[in-house]
Amino acid sequence: MAEVRKRETVDKYKIEDEQFQKNNKKNKVVEEKKEKKENSSRDKTSKKSLWVRFRIFCHGVMSEAKKVHWPTRKEMVKYSVATVAFIIFCSLFFYAIDIIFALIQSIFR
Repeated sequence: MAEVRKRETVDKYKIEDEQFQKNNKKNKVVEEKKEKKENSSRDKTSKKSLWVRFRIFCHGVMSEAKKVHWPTRKEMVKYSVATVAFIIFCSLFFYAIDIIFALIQSIFR
């Protein structure tokens, strides 16, 4: 019984190992194809003139800028007020700490 179970598990692991190796080979082939495509696209862009590459860059920037969620005026005011309030709070906090340490220092002199 024990030998039969050992054989079954060994056979099971062999099958899994073979499937893993097949998938790994497929993945390597896919990766090699992707690398070839990337290399060919790099070669194409490097051969283009500076002006053409600049126009392509600007086109990419414009398309990405269109995807951005720009805040509304109301949201912008809300964020600005929150930022200014946070700055005021932090400056008052550190000013208070500075005064406290100055008082402590004057007491122990």
